[in-house]
Amino acid sequence: MSSRTVVRGGLVVTASDEIHADVLIEDGRVAALAATGTPAAEAFTAERVIDASGKYVIPGGIDGHTHMEMPFGGTYAADTFETGTRAAAWGGTTTIVDFAIQSVGRSLRAGLDAWHAKAEGNCAIDYAFHMIVSDVNEKTLKEMDLLVEEGVTSFKQFMAYPGVFYSDDGQILRAMQRAAENGGLIMMHAENGIAIDVLVEQALARGETDPRFHGEVRKALLEAEATHRAIRLAQVAGAPLYVVHVSATEAVAELTRARDEGLPVFGETCPQYLFLSTDNLAEPGFEGAKYVCSTPLRPKEHQAALWRGLRTNDLQVVSTDHCPFCFSGQKELGRGDFSKIPNGMPGVENRMDLLHQAVVDGHISRRRWIEIACATPARMFGLYPKKGTIAPGADADIVVYDPHAEQVVSAETHHMNVDYSAYEGRRITGRVETVLSRGEPVVTEREYTGRKGHGVYTPRATCQYLN
Repeated sequence: MSSRTVVRGGLVVTASDEIHADVLIEDGRVAALAATGTPAAEAFTAERVIDASGKYVIPGGIDGHTHMEMPFGGTYAADTFETGTRAAAWGGTTTIVDFAIQSVGRSLRAGLDAWHAKAEGNCAIDYAFHMIVSDVNEKTLKEMDLLVEEGVTSFKQFMAYPGVFYSDDGQILRAMQRAAENGGLIMMHAENGIAIDVLVEQALARGETDPRFHGEVRKALLEAEATHRAIRLAQVAGAPLYVVHVSATEAVAELTRARDEGLPVFGETCPQYLFLSTDNLAEPGFEGAKYVCSTPLRPKEHQAALWRGLRTNDLQVVSTDHCPFCFSGQKELGRGDFSKIPNGMPGVENRMDLLHQAVVDGHISRRRWIEIACATPARMFGLYPKKGTIAPGADADIVVYDPHAEQVVSAETHHMNVDYSAYEGRRITGRVETVLSRGEPVVTEREYTGRKGHGVYTPRATCQYLN
């Protein structure tokens, strides 16, 4: 039995085009597009017709950086794969790429298997994995080759968090050399963790324990220094580099310089750096703990450089780094010692809306919105054109988006499994109305109609900007 759906009358917006078109979906894939009102479009017939008049029809978002059920600082991220992917769908995201973690002393395979076990049968939308490499040795390097072959084509390393995820320059270089051979992409958390630990220790010794000091010790210059070092190590290795959660003017400048030199270097930023600042970290009482993440929020003046980087393509992707910890009972672990506040913020549900607000505010164009949130992440992580666009043959991951609806962001109405919103009370123009994942309605006119287990694991090709 083939199933057909037609999405009629909307403005189809992709990274490259805007056209008033009807979209025919057959058996979970886009079968055809035709300009609305033409005989070709009128000939589309289906059991299910979705009226998108006055709305945008956009590809489902791809969030290339999430941490569901992630262990950190003696606790776990509050969203499971079930709750997190459901919230993602509510926000117009139809694919996540989460991070499987290698524990020190264990194999990459053991880490990947553990994450498959967490996710399988629980996801509302499709998912894939990156691999966090915590322990570089000969066995690990061989495993990287095997993982690339089976569709885990990106590996994250940390210049931060000594004693947990930290890799030294020699380990980073070895992994980069391996990636240069096997086609993998090294993703880097670029902060000088060794220097930061010294500053943390000194701040606590001075009695500087409040959340705002988290931002003060993790200095922008130490992000820029690590970014520079990662770029040069990648250059020595002949490997591509993707720098995650870029937050500061100085780090953007390092990426821009490298790209001007023609190096295969890419950068991601996140909504929290575009819309929030150290003003949030300094909120009175312990409220600032809600905004503790790493890299940290920066003073407002850094935002202009991030927006400019997104416009000039020196930053290519906006992901969330969704890693939610409840304020009550989790963030509170750091009362009296900011270094014990679990690092991470909720956001998987808010990204597409916040970036549409950026269109309304004139920071980016409509097509650039789709590019940084859908098409580029799909290409960066080897999912295009199956994901990230609306074209014949692509998965029918489609969002009907109302650009005129107004909403107020609040923990009372969001679907993430966390007791606060980082954007509480913020007014936004634009809202997701209907979401299809491989042609199946997950959200139908603001009602959840999805189910856990619909989402499937999706192996990835290598980075499509390197082919």
